[in-house]
Amino acid sequence: MPDDDSKIDHYVLEYRRTNFEGPPRAKEDQPWMVIEGIKGTEYTLTGLKFDMKYMNFRVRACNKAVAGEFSEPVTLETRAFMFRLDASTCHQNLRVEELSVEWDATGGKVQDVKAREKDGKGRTASPANSPAR
Repeated sequence: MPDDDSKIDHYVLEYRRTNFEGPPRAKEDQPWMVIEGIKGTEYTLTGLKFDMKYMNFRVRACNKAVAGEFSEPVTLETRAFMFRLDASTCHQNLRVEELSVEWDATGGKVQDVKAREKDGKGRTASPANSPAR
């Protein structure tokens, strides 16, 4: 972290995707992506995709005349949260099929429930499920 009275004008952040954990490899397939003009000591990198598991980052400070050396690169993992939607318990207007989800404004599940009730496979005839309730 720089001192408050330092002459640092801005920072340059570079990052690249990699498939390897740990320090960057000598020969990487991916080029460094550059973000210049960062004024603070914190930066949020947006738009990352979970297509690669690991990413290498390095940063350097710059003043108006010259740029400093890059920091030692660090490798971070971009973890993805995996989940599945359950067609039987989702909102009545969602149609869930294996890897796709579609909004059905007509409420497709309501029609399915009515069809099952007609076939005798839906709700039971108990007072708790009666139409008067």
